Amino acid sequence: MHVHSRRPAPELGAAWAGAALLAGVFLPWPVWPAEAATPVPLDLTRHWVGYASVAIFFLAYALAMLEESTMLRKSKPMLFAASLIWGLIASTYVSQGMGDESGRVFRSSLEGYAELFLFILVSMTYLNAMEQRGVFDNLRIWLLSKGFGYRKLFWITGIQSFLLSSVCNNLTTALLMGAVVMAMAKKNPRFVSVACVNIVVATNAGGSFSPFGDITTLLVWQKGMVPFTHFFDLFIPSVVNFLVPATIMHFWVPKQYPASAGRPRPLQHGAMGIIVLFILTIITAVGFENFLKLPPAAGMLAGLTYLSFYFYYLFKMRAGYKTEHPGESAVLAEERLEIPYDIEENKQRFDVFHNVARLEWDTLLYFYGVMVSVGGLSFIGYLALASDFLYTDLDPIYANILVGIVSAFIDNGTIMYAVLTMNPPISEGQWLLVTLTAGVGGSLLAIGSAAGVGLMGQTKGAYSFMTHLKWTPVIALGYAASIGVHLLLNQDLF
Repeated sequence: MHVHSRRPAPELGAAWAGAALLAGVFLPWPVWPAEAATPVPLDLTRHWVGYASVAIFFLAYALAMLEESTMLRKSKPMLFAASLIWGLIASTYVSQGMGDESGRVFRSSLEGYAELFLFILVSMTYLNAMEQRGVFDNLRIWLLSKGFGYRKLFWITGIQSFLLSSVCNNLTTALLMGAVVMAMAKKNPRFVSVACVNIVVATNAGGSFSPFGDITTLLVWQKGMVPFTHFFDLFIPSVVNFLVPATIMHFWVPKQYPASAGRPRPLQHGAMGIIVLFILTIITAVGFENFLKLPPAAGMLAGLTYLSFYFYYLFKMRAGYKTEHPGESAVLAEERLEIPYDIEENKQRFDVFHNVARLEWDTLLYFYGVMVSVGGLSFIGYLALASDFLYTDLDPIYANILVGIVSAFIDNGTIMYAVLTMNPPISEGQWLLVTLTAGVGGSLLAIGSAAGVGLMGQTKGAYSFMTHLKWTPVIALGYAASIGVHLLLNQDLF
C-alpha cells in the first residue's frame, strides 16, 4: 500500500518512475525526490499506520467511556493510545529521514496541551482552596436551611448550576448541586431524576457562554478564534437552551416540601479572600491575553502566586497566634481558628501545593491522551478529510449542528479540539455556533458530558442513562431553540 504525499511529486524519468512503482508495491514507504528542499507531510490516511491509529484511538476511547463498569481509570487507555499512535507515526517518518518533522508536530500538540493544563491547574487549585474553606459546603447547607419546596428547589439548583458553571468546571458544579438534591430528596426518586436532568442541562448551558465555563469555550478562546468579550453573545442562546426544557419539566416536579436543615455556619476565615483573588486571577488572565498578547495560562499562573502569598500570610498569622496567646488551651484555640492547632498540620493546610496535589489528575492526563492522539490523527491526514466533508460538502451551519449532536456521544472537549485542529475557514458567528452546539449538545444524553457521568455515579441509580433519555426530546427542543436564537440575534457575525 502506498503512502501518498499531500503535494504531487515532480515528473520523473521513465526508469526512475518504474523503480518508484516497484518500491511502492513492495514497500510501504515513499521515495522523496532529491530536489525537494522541505519535506512535505506524508498522507497516511490509506496506509496501515493510519488504519491502526484510528483503531487504537477508538478502542482506547471505548475503554475510557466504560470506566464506571471496568474500574479502569480513563487516563490509562488514552495515554497508552497517544504513545502508540505517535510511536507508529514517528517510526514511519524516521524511516524516511523525516524524524524532525514528526517531532516538530508532536511538540506543537504538546504545547497546546501544556497551555490548557496550566490554565486548568490554577483554576482547580482555587476551587479546591474554596472547598477547603467551606464555601461550597456552606452554600449547600444554606439551601437546605431555607425549607424550599421541590419546585422552588428545582429552579434554584438549576439557576445556580447555570451561573456557577460559567466560572467553575461543569463537573464540580453538577456534583455540588447534586449533593443538595440528594440531601433533600433521597426518598423522592422522581424529583431526584428530573432535578438531575435539569442540573446537567443548566450546567452545560451555563458553561457555553463563558471562556472559563467549559473545556470547549476555553479551547476556542486559547486558540484565538473568538475574543473574550464576544463569548457573551451566546448568553441569551444559552439561557434559552436552559429555560425551554426546564419550563416543560417544571410540571413534572412534585408539589411537596422536603425536610429542612439547621442554619449554615459562617464562612471560615480566608474564604472571602480566596474568592476575591480568584476574580483577580481571571481578570489577570484576560488582561494578559488582550493587552500583552500572552497566553491566558500565563495570567493564570500569575494568579496562582496571589494564592500562594495569601496562604503564606494566613499561615504566619496562625503560627504567631500561639505566641500571642500562650495561656489559651489548644481546644479553645482550635475552635477560634477553625483549623487544627498543630503547627505542622496548619502548615500543610495553608500550603498551595497541598491543593495542587488534590487536582483531578486522572482527568488532566486523560485530556493529554485525547489532545495528543487527535493531533496525531490530524497529522496523518484524517481531520483534513473530515474538514472537507463537514465544511466543504456541507453548509457550515449544518456541519456545526451535526458536531453538537456528535458531542452527545463523544466528549465535547475531544470534538472541539478536533474542529480546532481542522481549522476550517468559517466566520466568527460560525465559531460561536460550534462552541454553543458542542457545549450544549452533550446534554442530549447522560453520557455526553462530565456533569451527566458524574451525577450518575453520585446518585447511585436515582438518575441514570434511561431516566435522562426520556427527556431527550425536550432537551433537543431547547437545543434547536438556542441555535435559532443565536442565528437570529447574532446574524451580523456570520
